[in-house]
Order: sequence, then structure tokens, then C-alpha cells
Amino acid sequence: MEAAFVYDSLKFALTTEVMVLRSIRSGEPDVPSSKLFFCHCKAATDLDQPCRRTLMGQPLTTLNIHRFLKLMAEPLVAEATEDPEKVSTTHLHLGLPLIFILAHEETLEADKGIAEFVAWQLLGKAGVLLLSRSSISLDVLPQCNVALKTPEEGAPVKYLVLKDVEEIIALVENGKQSEPTQEREEEEEEEGEEEDGENYEQEIQDDEVVESVVRDRKRELPLEHIQTLTEDSFAPALAKTNFTAVLFYASWEAVSLVVMQSYAEVAARLQGTPEITLARVNCWDWPDLCSQQNVTQFPTIKMYVEAGRWLAYSGMWGVEEMLRFIELSRTSCPVKLTTAEEVEDYLRIKTSVSVLGLFDSSMSEAREAFVGAGRVLSGYVTTGIYHEEDAQILSHKYKAPLPALLLARPEARTVIQLSKFSVQDVVEVIRRALLETFPEITVDNLPEYFQLEKPLLLLFSDGALAESQEGEMRRLATEEHREEFVPCWMNLKRTPAGRGILKAYFGSSLPPLPLLLWINLHSGGQVFAFPPDQLVSEANVLAWIEKLKSGQEIPSTVLSGDEWKPRLPAYDFLSMMEPSLPEFTIYSRGSVGSYQKEEEESPPRGKASPGMAREDPTEDSVVSELEKDQPTGGDLRGTAPRLSAREKQAKRHAEL
Repeated sequence: MEAAFVYDSLKFALTTEVMVLRSIRSGEPDVPSSKLFFCHCKAATDLDQPCRRTLMGQPLTTLNIHRFLKLMAEPLVAEATEDPEKVSTTHLHLGLPLIFILAHEETLEADKGIAEFVAWQLLGKAGVLLLSRSSISLDVLPQCNVALKTPEEGAPVKYLVLKDVEEIIALVENGKQSEPTQEREEEEEEEGEEEDGENYEQEIQDDEVVESVVRDRKRELPLEHIQTLTEDSFAPALAKTNFTAVLFYASWEAVSLVVMQSYAEVAARLQGTPEITLARVNCWDWPDLCSQQNVTQFPTIKMYVEAGRWLAYSGMWGVEEMLRFIELSRTSCPVKLTTAEEVEDYLRIKTSVSVLGLFDSSMSEAREAFVGAGRVLSGYVTTGIYHEEDAQILSHKYKAPLPALLLARPEARTVIQLSKFSVQDVVEVIRRALLETFPEITVDNLPEYFQLEKPLLLLFSDGALAESQEGEMRRLATEEHREEFVPCWMNLKRTPAGRGILKAYFGSSLPPLPLLLWINLHSGGQVFAFPPDQLVSEANVLAWIEKLKSGQEIPSTVLSGDEWKPRLPAYDFLSMMEPSLPEFTIYSRGSVGSYQKEEEESPPRGKASPGMAREDPTEDSVVSELEKDQPTGGDLRGTAPRLSAREKQAKRHAEL
């Protein structure tokens, strides 16, 4: 070492030792001359650990050295909390680009590791920042994972879809860019294949499910609590327990693999419940078994209960929804009650909503329809039936004219008199009665209220509603008004997607919250905004609704009536499917059946099996209504991540 000195927090050293230079640049045949290295010894956690070194690539001039040292003093990775357009750092001032790694909350630690790796490779060449997806515009497609901001004044931020860190490094060092912003180029056809002059529409990879599977492909799922069934072990496994939930999936299909993550969480929650067994069947390995079980789409969950009966799950693929279905499926519905004491005990259940059917002995048609509805709704709501000689006494007690339904909620009871006596009509009555009078709209429950085909009187709020506002809105939620529209509200803090809705309606200049809108999605697509200078009260809102109905109000926006068509003809999966039940879409046809009859008779694929094998005089009529074709559905092919079960050491896998 020829010389050394300290200036501020920096230590400078000068050497002409050949051996030192060769050790630093061991990969080069010739000994370099006039090179400046910055040693990052503060980052070393062990004194025996060699310090990272960064080579200054510019000529050794005073200005370049000053610029280089200024960049070395910057944080390795900074975290940005605002739109990239507004971010300004030392790198931009010195004429260097900024690389933003778009981070997801679920994979924050992994994204930080990627950002640090990229930052070390581009140290002194570009700035690297970690940016949460929630801080960027909603117009940016979800598959974009990197943003590039160049130092040119007025240059827009480019959002890119890059495959690996090597592409990020090449983007800065060589100026090579994959197609920026929203589109990917269509993959080239194999050499020698001709396109016959056709203009193929460019495909866009916008499948968030596939993206999540690829992102989590290296995570291992704790599958040791889920039995793996084959053609040989399927029947013996069902015979061992009274209640067995089976997930039929395809190992290459993206949705199946995402559902598997939730299913593993359900298995962990049910651990210690010996009467319930969770199992899985890979239909890619055992197609004949899945065909025998009438599994025509993936994923599918069936709950096999005693006496060879099964229930098909058709709800949301969340942990709580699947767990509730499995637990409710243990109760054979409708529960037959024979005494007034049993009825009262049944109505006292506080854990969930219970439905009681009251009939006298002469009401056979209404009773048969309720029994069929109870079977269709098994796993979703508990139903009970009372049709003894003294039913009139209970009718007077509960003020329920026969034939009647009693909905027992933890907070109140509701009486409904039946007027139509078919299974579908009773199912529809129960479904509508289960809806809340003034619901909070979320992503999960929106379809339930959307299919009512009524205008939404929707109050957007940035948090919980004020007591006065909630009171006025509940006054609008009377049965008379609910025949015309659906009074509801949305908490934007719990449902951030609501901000995207408002942006679609009003653009970037959003009106102040709370905001009351009349949204008529089923007739004209008109959206009206309640005047901000008026108080939200029952009288004011009703007067405003009368004005907009009479054409005195101008809509804030009119939603497009264009159809949502598939990008390519081969993607038109809906045309390949049969329509689901229009009057009760969440409970599909063939949601109940008999496993024993399937094995013995082997019905053709796509046909629902007969109703549950429970002794009841109404079974034939129920079977005739439920024994219809099932929709066959299309497949979504995706990347197959690794699903390896660890027998000894389980790792919990968070629900996406």
C-alpha cells in the first residue's frame, strides 16, 4: 500500500502491488491499471467475510470520482410509497435510470431479495426501488412486474413484463427492452410453419390465477393431512369414515393448484376432527375414476356422507366458505322434528341461519317441495321440517300462516308464507330471504345482489358509516323499497376494488366521500350521483330517485353496453357450456347424488345422479327435478408448480 487517508466517512487507499491487483481482478489475464474500487465493508457481518467491491467504469477524473462516491452513498434499495412519476432521486439527477420492482404484499420478502440482487448488479448504473402494487395506477396490468423511469425530462414511466433478473440487468446495461407497458408479443411459430396469410389477434397474458401459481411455484404445501386417493384406494377410504371431502383436480391446471392452497388450509383447520376426512384425486393420473364420479370440470369438491350420498360444492374457493360447507354437510337436511320442544331447540341455534318448514299433514305438495329444497341447499344452510298434527298450534305461536318458513337468525326471526310449491321456487324464496336488507357489498357477495337485476343504491364510504347515515339508509331498506332497488354500501378500506369502480365512473377526478350512487347496470347502464350539497336523508333520497326516474336528472356516466367477447374463438368457453340455473346459480344442478348408484350403474358423463338415498315419500319428485344434465365447463391450462407433501415437517402456506 503506497498511501492511505481518511476523509469524512470514507477511507482512501492507493496501491501499486501487482499481487493485490491480481487478487482483485483474478478473472483477467492482464493486470489492470488506473482502476477505482469501492469496498462495501460495512455490509459484511463477519470480519472474516470478504467485502463486496464495485468497480467504477468511467475514466478516473475528479468529477467522475465525485459522482461515483455520491452514488455509493445512496441506499442499496429504497422503498417508494408514491407514484413513480413523482419519485426523484440522486440517480435521476446524475442522469441514471430508476428501476422499480413491483412488490406484492404476499411475496414482500422474496421481492426484497430480488431487488437487492438487482441493486448489487446495477450499483452505480441505476437506482433500484421497491414499489408496492397499491401505489401505482389501476390502469397498469397486474402481470407487469418492473417499471423503468429514465432521466429524460417528460419521459413517461414504462411498465414492463420481464421473465428474470437477467432481463432487468440487460435492460440497463445493453438498453435491451422487452415490449413495454401492456402487451406481450405473440410467441413465434415453429420454424417452417406457415400462417397462411391469416392475421392472428395478439394474445395478452392477463390471468392473475396463473401468475399467482407461477409466483408461488417453489412454495411447498403441507399436504400430509390430505389423503391421496387412487382407483384402488378410493372406495375403501370412503368406507372408513362417514364424512369424506374429496378434491378432484388436475396437476397441470392453474385454478386447481390455487384451490389446493386453500384446501390445505382447510385440512389444517379441521385437524383433530376425526369424523371428517379430507382427500384428493389427481384426475390427470386417474381419469377413469374421475369419470366414474361424474367429475367433468376442475377443480371439483364433493362431500361424501353416510349411506353413499354425496354433495357437490359450488361456492367460492375461499377457506372459510369451504370449511363452512364441509361442516354443514354433516347435518342431513332437512332435519325431521317431531315435537314442539325439538322445534324450539332447533330455532335456538345461534351459530348460523336455520330454516324451519311448518306444514300440516294435508300439505303434501308444499312439504315435498321443501324437502327437495332442503336437499339442494345441504351444505349451505341448515333446514328442518315439522309436519305433525299439532302444526297449527305452532303456527299460532310463531304467527306463521301455513304453509310457512321460519328463518332463525342469531339476532331475529323472519316468517315467510309459501305460495308456490316447486323445488326451484322454494329454493329461490330461501335464497332471497337469506340476503341482508342493507348489505355491505364486497367482491364475494356482489354476484348475489347483482343477479337480482335491480338498480343498486350504493353508498361508497371511506371506512365505517356514520350512525346518522346508516340510520337513513336503513330506512330506505324497507320491503316496499327493496322491490324497486337494492340499498347497500361499500367500505373502500375493506374493499379497495371500489376505488377502481369510482375511477371507471368518474375518471381521475373522484368526487368526495361518502358518495351515494344510483347504478342501473341491467337497463341502460346509467349511473347517477346524489347531489353533494344535499343531506343524505330518506326524504331527500326518495325525491331524488323520483327525479331521475322521470328524466329530470342527467346521469354522471353511462356504462358501455358492449358484450364481453373472448379474445379468440378458441377461448369462447361459455359457448361450450350449458347455462346454469338462472333462478339459483350458486347451487348447481346435480349438487346432490348417490355414490353407490354411480358405481353400480356407471351413468354417462354429464348426467347428474339421482337424489339422496334417504327414505322419504317425496324422493321420486325430488329426483325428477334434480336429474338433469350438468354443465361440462372448459379447462384453464396453466403452469404446474411443485406440490410436494412433507410427511415429517409441515410448513404452513398462507392463503392467496
